[in-house]
Amino acid sequence: MKPALADAATELGLALTEAQLDQLLTYLALIQKWNKVYNLTAVREPQAMLTQHLVDSLSLIPALRRHAKGQALRMMDVGSGGGLPGVVVAICDPSIDVTCVDAVAKKASFIKQVAAELALSNLHGEHSRVEALETPPFDVITSRAFASLLDFTTLTRQHLKPNTESGAIWLAMKGQHPAEELAALPSDLDVFHVEQLQVPGLDAQRCLIWIKPRA
Repeated sequence: MKPALADAATELGLALTEAQLDQLLTYLALIQKWNKVYNLTAVREPQAMLTQHLVDSLSLIPALRRHAKGQALRMMDVGSGGGLPGVVVAICDPSIDVTCVDAVAKKASFIKQVAAELALSNLHGEHSRVEALETPPFDVITSRAFASLLDFTTLTRQHLKPNTESGAIWLAMKGQHPAEELAALPSDLDVFHVEQLQVPGLDAQRCLIWIKPRA
């Protein structure tokens, strides 16, 4: 499984260390271990979990790095569930401080367990409805299968740094191009890029929606 993961990372342009590959596989093992109790994912087969969860989440990282331009970032992963993509980002990029937020207590507890077992000081789990969370604002807010784009941006808007100062953005991971969801967004939001993602080994459409508040 490790060679397949390494090959997928290379195909995405990511130079991961042996230690990072090992951490990713340990994280996958933790999902499998806790899945029966915590119901973290409906995907059960290890190879499918590798592609549909780990590699799919890895596809976000090149975009994050382009946006960061070498600067440290604070990122919120909303409706994170078992930590996808947040945990994967925290493992692969220590310069990104990741807070995974989920309304289900046992899922937030799982994130804290992962952070402790993998010694990830840049990973945090928060049990809260995102609209009720009290936290300093973030440079990037991301989600993967959390909600519609309208709900995603509306519920998290107070957590995004003021864009005029920071260049803060939302990055929403989606499947097919979500034309209806995009049309439903308010006029004071700017969808400035829809990026097609090629996920190694995944025969499905994936895209990344870049959104910022209009100045």
